[in-house]
Amino acid sequence: MFCFPDNCNGPLASALPHSSFQSSSQSSASHSAFYAKLSRRDEAGGWSPMVTDQDPWLQVDLREQMEVTSVATQGRYDSSDWVSSYLLLYSDTGHIWKQYRHEDGFDGNVNSETVVQNKLPHPLKARFLRFVPLDWNPSGWMGLRVEVFGCSYKSYVADFDGRSSLLYRFNQKSMSTVKDVISLRFKSHQAEGVLLHGEGQRGDYITLELHHGRLDLYLNLGEFASLPLTPTGSNLILNLLDDQHWHSAHIERFNRQVNLTVDSHTQHFQTSGEGQSLEVDYELSFGGIPLPGKPGTFLRKNFHGCIENLYYNGINIIDLAKRRKPQIHSVGNVTFSCSPPQLVACTFLSSSSSFLSLPSAASPTGEFTVRFQFRTWNPDGLLLSVQLNPSPQKLELQISNCWLHLTLHSLGRQRSDVSAGEVNDGLWHTVSLTSRSLQITLSVDGEPSSNIELWELVESRDNFYFGGCPPTECHNQAPAFQGCMQLISINDHLVNLSHVQQGLLGNYNELQFDTCNMKDRCLPNLCEHGARCSQTWSFFSCDCSGTGYSGATCHNSIYESSCETYKLSGSSSGFYFIDPDGSGPLGPTQVYCNMTEKKVWTVLPHNNTTPVKVQNSSPQKPHIMKFSYNASADQLRAIVSRSEQCQQEVVYNCRKSRLFNTKDGSPLSWWLDRDGDKRSYWGGFLPGVQQCSCSLEENCMDMNYFCNCDADIDTWTNDTGILSYKDHLPVSQIVIGDTNRTGSQAVYHVGSLRCYGDKSIWNAASFYQESSYLYFPTLQAELASDISFYFKTSSPSGVFLENQGLKDFIRVELSSPTAVTFSFDVGNGPAVLSVKSHLPLNDRQWHYVRAERNVKEASLQVDQLPLRLLEAPADGHLRLRLSSQLFVGGTASQQRGFLGCIRSLMVNGLTFDLEERAKLTPGVSSGCPGYCSGSSNLCHNRGRCIEKSNGYICDCSQSAYGGATCNQEVSVSFDRESSVTYTFQEPFSVMQNRTSQATSAFTESRAREDVAFSFVTSQRPAMLLTVSTFSQQYITTILARNGSLQIWYHLQTDRSPDVFSPVPRNLADGRLHRIRIHRVGRNLYQFVFSPLNPVSAGMESFDEEVVKAASKGFVGCLSSVQFNHVAPLKAALTNRGSSLITIRGPLVQSNCGALAESTSHILQGKTCRHRQTHRDTRNRNNSKSKIVSLLTVVFIAVCALAVISRLLYQQRRAKRSSSIKEEHRHSSTYTDYRTELHLHNSVRDNVKEYYI
Repeated sequence: MFCFPDNCNGPLASALPHSSFQSSSQSSASHSAFYAKLSRRDEAGGWSPMVTDQDPWLQVDLREQMEVTSVATQGRYDSSDWVSSYLLLYSDTGHIWKQYRHEDGFDGNVNSETVVQNKLPHPLKARFLRFVPLDWNPSGWMGLRVEVFGCSYKSYVADFDGRSSLLYRFNQKSMSTVKDVISLRFKSHQAEGVLLHGEGQRGDYITLELHHGRLDLYLNLGEFASLPLTPTGSNLILNLLDDQHWHSAHIERFNRQVNLTVDSHTQHFQTSGEGQSLEVDYELSFGGIPLPGKPGTFLRKNFHGCIENLYYNGINIIDLAKRRKPQIHSVGNVTFSCSPPQLVACTFLSSSSSFLSLPSAASPTGEFTVRFQFRTWNPDGLLLSVQLNPSPQKLELQISNCWLHLTLHSLGRQRSDVSAGEVNDGLWHTVSLTSRSLQITLSVDGEPSSNIELWELVESRDNFYFGGCPPTECHNQAPAFQGCMQLISINDHLVNLSHVQQGLLGNYNELQFDTCNMKDRCLPNLCEHGARCSQTWSFFSCDCSGTGYSGATCHNSIYESSCETYKLSGSSSGFYFIDPDGSGPLGPTQVYCNMTEKKVWTVLPHNNTTPVKVQNSSPQKPHIMKFSYNASADQLRAIVSRSEQCQQEVVYNCRKSRLFNTKDGSPLSWWLDRDGDKRSYWGGFLPGVQQCSCSLEENCMDMNYFCNCDADIDTWTNDTGILSYKDHLPVSQIVIGDTNRTGSQAVYHVGSLRCYGDKSIWNAASFYQESSYLYFPTLQAELASDISFYFKTSSPSGVFLENQGLKDFIRVELSSPTAVTFSFDVGNGPAVLSVKSHLPLNDRQWHYVRAERNVKEASLQVDQLPLRLLEAPADGHLRLRLSSQLFVGGTASQQRGFLGCIRSLMVNGLTFDLEERAKLTPGVSSGCPGYCSGSSNLCHNRGRCIEKSNGYICDCSQSAYGGATCNQEVSVSFDRESSVTYTFQEPFSVMQNRTSQATSAFTESRAREDVAFSFVTSQRPAMLLTVSTFSQQYITTILARNGSLQIWYHLQTDRSPDVFSPVPRNLADGRLHRIRIHRVGRNLYQFVFSPLNPVSAGMESFDEEVVKAASKGFVGCLSSVQFNHVAPLKAALTNRGSSLITIRGPLVQSNCGALAESTSHILQGKTCRHRQTHRDTRNRNNSKSKIVSLLTVVFIAVCALAVISRLLYQQRRAKRSSSIKEEHRHSSTYTDYRTELHLHNSVRDNVKEYYI
């Protein structure tokens, strides 16, 4: 019988005897643990530990296993002693403890009398509870009175010894089910073991097993599926399930839909196979597979541990087994009580000061043997150190870069041997170290041993140091071990860790006994969009490779949300990936963006865009064609929804083939909309009207019919129309049913889905009263949120948006005429990020704001100003708990409201409809007045529209184009003597600056890097772009001897250069080629380019082919050069007198870029990855100026080639020492080179465009 939460809230501690309360210490007899019952006032009125107690705790023994739903605390009666926060540990035996995962502790008391009750989000089942104070009244001391609430718990338990199992045999030969519910709790002694298994002759199977300490479910339905379901452990990362504590598993299946819940974390998925039912033959086995080698099984070890309350479709399996019912057959030794675990672990808490010192047991021969088990997440740490005789010699066993190293240090000599790798996987590893004769032997996990040969006999002296070493004894620079150890034995004597804790044996520092208190920081997986989570003891990191997202938690899409936004960023027609819901769950999809017309069209083709001929179809046996698009149904819905208008052309050519029956008007042919609903209207008419476009236009060939084809003549005619009702698009299927008569034929064609406009970009509201605001539902932003919008105002300050909770809040505001502030509180105290501009932001022009907060960091971006970052505190509160409505343009207090316009407000990928809400709100109007507030593209190619009193002008300063509307290309012809040097005196806009509060050792990229240029040349080889540093690192883009485009990067001086060749064909063909390089890196660092020497000098460190290309220079034309918001080539033409620009040789303005008219096709590119170790750096704040040179068209601004600029900075960072937090050394950095080559055929057929 199970207790429901509503009935499971009775007090459990108030009636317990004196012996049920224990503590680490007590300040006096009147402060003992027994007086710690809630509301008790006798004696001292509560428990208080000794002032010298370094690890205080209060323990409650509930006398039997109970279900606990909440706990309550008070301070000590009538005193200034109370606990303000605490941890809750639980245990079945009182020896092996586990922390209840409620973030990082429970809120306690603020005075001595008020009762603070904390309801557990998920009830726990345990006999022992331990309250561990974390913080207390700074003006007093710890004082505690407690109560535990819950109810009794009925337990049916079975103990499996690793060679046993229970078989549940069916009444019939096989059991076929469309719905299954399986639940159990388990406690395992091993990392491997089968919990349940069943299979059928047609290929069905179900297996639930522990594998590497994780829980994997394999489930397959139907004979046609040969591959197993991917183990859910690869997605639902549930490590450490072999920790000798109870864990719950719950499986629900209906047809192919499956929910797997493990310890309150749920994964949803679909099964493999073609069937809907699970067919299992004869029996289900629990605890193991009794007959090894059966076909279709995933044979692992049998389960070793306890299983409790095992239910299969409502049947209590253990109860049946205990009562020896005939349906249950027992294999091996299955008992019905759970034997207590014998292993006791200890936890090493600190990477700098933890150690365990144990005396070396005497050995008559001087030989020694040490054995122990350990588990850790960290890639580095000292496991064991011992001084040897004859002195001075020392033996060290340590983890270094994930590998286990055994090193013997001797005077003037050193021998080391690498024994094993990847031991930081969180699993238990067994180590055996033996010194015998002239050999030291190391064995790990029973693998073949590794040996160190000795020059003389050695013996241990003094103590063995495990996990670290006190500073007075060792001078090791390696970090101490953080993790767990158990089963420590020295010379075959098992160490009693309880004696160590009691001070009877050895010595220790920063250790926790009776528990392996390792946190699984990847549970739940806070990496978004399917990113892989990896972890160390103190933090986790996310690998965003291949996800299409970037950032600390892979929250931000690297793609634009629509073709319209690509157009606004200066892109031209081509295939692009768009992410219609930004940071939302949908993911990116590829579309074609047609930007040749005034409207920007998004085109999504399907699998059958060619005409299809149909014959011999009837209403009873119709012709059916299904259309599949390169996007999911949800992605299609999102694209259509945010577009202003969508349409799809349908052409029906007919010969004696009707669309509607002339007798009753019922349709003979129809189509299905995106939801699969039947539609019989054809282009031009609203839903429900069974007519064709010729009827609407009144030009049908026979006006007695509503469609041309319904005239049913023996000659070819057609009905063509445009479907434009957005809620029904796109067409998912077409059905043709009237081509079975003599001479009857039809040829139909369904065009691509075409949409234009982006409603979110110009969705705006104007606020003209300080007390006015728009309100929306509460932000769903517990773990991550991003907020972006544009604003323009003349007001000096005002709140853009605010959402509050009981204590938590989030707010974005214009705090002064030159500053935007992002502030929030998740329980760690207010966090504030501010971006300040050197120019006013209340200038009545549009400004962009993007604020993001996740569990690792927060960021704020304003226009092109440097990004501000703030790292989240280690082990702080994670969840932002909001309860009020979201206020936009004001606050709940109706004070400090915003006056001006806000547009394109998006939160977590969802667009807020400001215009619709403004229609119903006083003091707010829909839209925003002004020439630059509409969707018409008045300024092109990144040109910025500037409002004037009597019109507008286009600011082309951040565009590579010129002219009144930024649409005239800027081109320059070069000869061998020509060069341009452009010097940046301020950091690039893509660089990262931090707030004063930030102390992060790593930062994440929040900016996009774009390089675009066109060139014409017949020369090969030729130097196009290059960048180099004083440290002989360089990045170069050249045309090779065969005319192919190559990108060279030489970032590690001890290695050969790496070459990336995205375009293998000859580009030195005298035609115009347009290159665009686009990168969004996961991390963005502040990088510094040193001034460059001319290419003719200082080329000693360059590769021979690069030197050859440089010596040839460049003869040709370069056009429309853009690096992010900088256009250096245009600046060289328009600001020749500037001190930032140096021109050598003739520089002649040209018109080679006039050929650049784009249309058409794509050549899918490549993805290149480069991995580097993320190391500490120094001289971070070097303020050297940045030099960008075009030397014989060596154009350095472009040479910070978006695909590699981050790598250059990382390589420079590798030279700094230890100024950054040590724990961040462990993460490796991956850089994605996402390459898409777009070859656009121009009208003249002599322009080629490449999008890299």
